[in-house]
Amino acid sequence: MTLGFLDRLRPRRDLARPAVFRGLSQARAYWEGLRQGSALPSRRAVDPRGLVGVLDRVFLADRIGRGLAQIRIAGSALEDFAAADVRGLPVSCLFAAESRGQLAETLEKVFTDPAVAEIDLGSDRAPGSGVVARLLLLPLADDAAGRLVLGVLGFADPVPARCKLQITSRREEQLVLDPAPAPRAMPQVAPIRRMGHLSLVHSAD
Repeated sequence: MTLGFLDRLRPRRDLARPAVFRGLSQARAYWEGLRQGSALPSRRAVDPRGLVGVLDRVFLADRIGRGLAQIRIAGSALEDFAAADVRGLPVSCLFAAESRGQLAETLEKVFTDPAVAEIDLGSDRAPGSGVVARLLLLPLADDAAGRLVLGVLGFADPVPARCKLQITSRREEQLVLDPAPAPRAMPQVAPIRRMGHLSLVHSAD
């Protein structure tokens, strides 16, 4: 039995293990559970208790223009990562300049198709070092006929140092929504005929 053969039997500690992005599957399952048929979940239906365990990495953003979204609410882990209060800032503030165009394209698809998107992210401080985070974007319906997005940022272990995120790959899943029901037609009412002090109204129903 040779030494080379024994080496092949030893566990290889230098093999790269796939990164685990905790919380993304939980958030997707919660979002799916809020849907009524094929409709998008409404903003009012989202309960923070359904996102316990990932709430610190969640943000809610409004569509403010083509491919642009402004962060309304953000978890503490996102603010720690950005080293700033990101509320009121565009989602693109977390991204390196060269990735913002791709982010805008994906956000526009999420809002208008609508679509669910997953984005793999690297660090601008360590280019080529692999995926350090993954972003899940889930569209929501707003009562004011606008569009919102629920975002969840899952970090690899260990959490990357403060950096700007670079897009390494992205996937969009277009959603098929049922058409809104047509409004019910109002019954046609014939003109009023007056007979003395009485009025006769004839309805087509």
